[in-house]
Amino acid sequence: MLLSPAVTFTLLTLFVPGCLSGRILVFPVDGSHWVNMNILLLGLYERGHNLTVIRSSTSWYISEKAPHYTSITVPLNEVLNLESHDYMSSFLRRNIEIRRGEGSPLAFIALQREIISLLNDAHRMTAQMVLTMFEDKHLMKRLEQAQFDLVLTDPGFGGGVLVSYFLRLPLVLNVRWITNGDGHFAIAPSPLSYVPTIGSRMSDKMGIIQRAKNILHYGIGLYIDHFVTRPHYQVVCDRYFGQDVNIYSLIQGADLWLMRVDFVFEFPRPTMPNVIYMGGFQCQPSKPLPPDLNDFVENSGEHGVIIMSLGTLVNGLSAELTEKIASAFAQLPQKVIWRHLGERPSTLGNNTLLVKWMPQNDLLGHPKTRVFVAHGGTNGIYEAIYHGVPIVGIPLIFDQFDNMVRLEARGVAKVLEVTTLETADMLQALQEVLEDPSYQLNMQRMSSLHRDQPMKPLDQAFFWIEYIMRNKGAGHLRTESYKMPWYSYHCLDVAVVSLTFLFAILGTMIAFCRCLCCGKCKKQKFKRD
Repeated sequence: MLLSPAVTFTLLTLFVPGCLSGRILVFPVDGSHWVNMNILLLGLYERGHNLTVIRSSTSWYISEKAPHYTSITVPLNEVLNLESHDYMSSFLRRNIEIRRGEGSPLAFIALQREIISLLNDAHRMTAQMVLTMFEDKHLMKRLEQAQFDLVLTDPGFGGGVLVSYFLRLPLVLNVRWITNGDGHFAIAPSPLSYVPTIGSRMSDKMGIIQRAKNILHYGIGLYIDHFVTRPHYQVVCDRYFGQDVNIYSLIQGADLWLMRVDFVFEFPRPTMPNVIYMGGFQCQPSKPLPPDLNDFVENSGEHGVIIMSLGTLVNGLSAELTEKIASAFAQLPQKVIWRHLGERPSTLGNNTLLVKWMPQNDLLGHPKTRVFVAHGGTNGIYEAIYHGVPIVGIPLIFDQFDNMVRLEARGVAKVLEVTTLETADMLQALQEVLEDPSYQLNMQRMSSLHRDQPMKPLDQAFFWIEYIMRNKGAGHLRTESYKMPWYSYHCLDVAVVSLTFLFAILGTMIAFCRCLCCGKCKKQKFKRD
């Protein structure tokens, strides 16, 4: 009897659990990125791997003590302000104010300056953290003697990449974004004619104006890479690795890319053999709700419930916006569970329950959940896809706009602009998603496609991490094209040589023809004379 790949893999892991155990050094990114990294670490711990997590003394979510890993805390003299709810809420308020003038060049420039300022601070502090580590000879000797099998890191910030290169260890990336944008752009062909860049808010179907906008945002990404990101990390590279090494080439040289993407959600694009797709790996079947929430949901009747959450980065929206949203909720027959950390809106209806925390995955998996009102964070999006719940999107910052473009293109979401949001807009969007069956049908199809895989995304991630351990890397899967000069990569040197050779032949032929013509003219003149 033939067994499916998933069954075979499961049986192997059951019967040989100890032989794959290894030592993994983890350099995570804090905030919402830590949420999905921690899920991966919990799974690796359960499979018998020994985990060591590097964290800063100002870490936001990464605990110093945990049952499934040992931590190394790196002291920082300067507190990184963006690792706080207050900073992110302030950043969001400034962004919303700037975006109210969107459409003007000045507003666009101001918005880019805000984002670049935040990135500059974050990369500067990450580089400083790595310098602190490298200057601690005792710590680095301890890491070298630990004989780790690989480094697992999120390359949104480059600290783990530098540590991996210093220790000469195989590098595995838990990735969607790198230091300057989408990770694919660093290693795979990315035609700007149909591959949208971060910030462009484009789909894969672009006219000439959209393509021009896409190229503009690609240029902004290049500027961030060369003038914001690289200089901070180059200080570390120059001191410890030499001036011919840079953070971008180190990222490109990673052995394995565990990409938090599923092409059910992402637009199709070229890829590479060392990119393994595990989009939605954090998703799991829902569990029973706590008694109080379960009673609230069950009492919703045939209308069901709506849930709303704006993720982990911000405390909440302004009082003005929350009043408008609460007023819209109050006019619906559905019950609403809203994760809200601010003041209680005066327009809140009896149908709305405010909570400081919610079991989001379990609520999305409940059969009475009708709509998910979300900001567009990747974790929440994949949970909604997994459970087949359509979305009303209110993107706020970063990649959330691009995520919502992808959902809107699939016909599973209605997207609102927070800077112009009114009660009527919110109410209309909710009613459209609730009453138009296409949203639910499209999302159910996405859910079915997402689940129809030979192996669960998380199991696939485990297999490939252990593959790297067994084989001491995966150089045979990695293209070496990143080591080529840009002119060689684009074959410009071949073009120059070919054109030179062609012009030389043409020049020779022209000269030969001129000589023949001149010779004939001289003969004719000689005969006449």
